[in-house]
Amino acid sequence: ASLVRDCFVLWSFPGQAISGWGGPGLEYLAMTFMHLDDEPVGTLHPLDLLERQVEANGWAFERSGRDELNLSVAGRWSDHHFNFSWREDLQSLHLSSAFDMRVSEGVRRQNVADLLMHVNAKLWIGHFDLWPQDGTVIFRHAMIFPDAEVSAAQCEAMLNLALEACEHYYPAFQFVLWGGKTAADAMAAAVLECAGQA
Repeated sequence: ASLVRDCFVLWSFPGQAISGWGGPGLEYLAMTFMHLDDEPVGTLHPLDLLERQVEANGWAFERSGRDELNLSVAGRWSDHHFNFSWREDLQSLHLSSAFDMRVSEGVRRQNVADLLMHVNAKLWIGHFDLWPQDGTVIFRHAMIFPDAEVSAAQCEAMLNLALEACEHYYPAFQFVLWGGKTAADAMAAAVLECAGQA
């Protein structure tokens, strides 16, 4: 037998706002999760639980191994590709999302590094990095789950915060890389852009 319960809200899609949830300019789609009564959530592999949630909502994903799941979500500014990796030795779930932009050496790289400093100072959970090998801007976050006891709400909250951070700050990185703005100007413009979407 299955038990259905409503949880948080997730994903950013235009035209489907739920009042009272999310930051300025962000709209969310309600989500429902399924749990099996006779199979405690704690006995499932953390990515099995996440896969069930993703399948139930019809989102595109790929399970490239027992400990890895890739997921694509359409955002306002760009499609976001999330990678979830489980590390058994650390009992942790790692989430990352790379922006489809590369930062070359020189002045722009320093401006992006300055922007990373400003953006990360505003984030409570997770952070953005500039990947040294190829200059990719990437959002990262990890959570430790002792004894691999993961809940649907935890997985959803982790993905929700990553999506919100990526959607909120993507324009700021565009302003620096393609608009030639300084980090301070890009942060101000991104805040105005989000406020203008409300």
